[in-house]
Amino acid sequence: MRLAGKTAIITGAGRGLGRACAVRFAAEGADLVLLDAGKDIPEVPYPLSTVEQLERTAESCRRAGAAVLATAADVRDTAAVSAAVHAAVQRFGRIDVLVNNAGIAAPAGRPVHEITDDEWALLLDVDLSGAWRMIRAVTPGLLRQRGGSIINIASTAGLVGYRHFAGYVAAKHALVGLSKAAALDLAPMKIRVNAVCPGSVRDAAHVEGRMLSEIARSLDVGVDAHERTFVQAQPMNALIEPEDVAGAAVWLAGDDSAQVTGSTITVDGGFTAR
Repeated sequence: MRLAGKTAIITGAGRGLGRACAVRFAAEGADLVLLDAGKDIPEVPYPLSTVEQLERTAESCRRAGAAVLATAADVRDTAAVSAAVHAAVQRFGRIDVLVNNAGIAAPAGRPVHEITDDEWALLLDVDLSGAWRMIRAVTPGLLRQRGGSIINIASTAGLVGYRHFAGYVAAKHALVGLSKAAALDLAPMKIRVNAVCPGSVRDAAHVEGRMLSEIARSLDVGVDAHERTFVQAQPMNALIEPEDVAGAAVWLAGDDSAQVTGSTITVDGGFTAR
């Protein structure tokens, strides 16, 4: 129960890593505010999380003993972000942890010079500016408390390049940079900001994950062949499990990491060690 007494906001909580983090946080004693857009974005060529998936995450967390507020909120919308944070404070009285997990992996699958203005802007708006909006919204409360933990879910794409994913790579590199800059800004007030960079995460059915499948689709290759390629590239010869990432987030959220800020934690089976 390392997070007992804490309230955490998790974005992109409808499925995948967001659900894995939410369920693990609940098991560790946290109360939860779960956010997800709950709708598709026309420019994104795959289905995004639904309101029903968000509610399934919420129910799993309630079964683990957490008090849960689940709200549909698009991180591109400043008003929706502000309203969600206000509702969280009204319900729980305070926020201790923010997990910025909301993100998209496409539009992608083309070289950098074929990306349109709208595609570039969309990836940065969700994957980078969405995290910044959430940080901006929660920070006044954290300042009053003089403490808190902000965890930005980046990617190995925030550390190395990948062909045909320039927008995603640029956004995730910038998210790592935002984490470091925000950590310096907020350190005097005991607010910690760190980034987690997962490697290739398995599309586990219990969290309804599909990121790896969508990356394969963007590259027009079969999912099985794509997974084999990633496994071969992993020094530990295995895909990352969603719970591996959730475990790192729990550590950064809790008191055991009280002196950790401005750090980039890789959960990638050694992929970026080479």
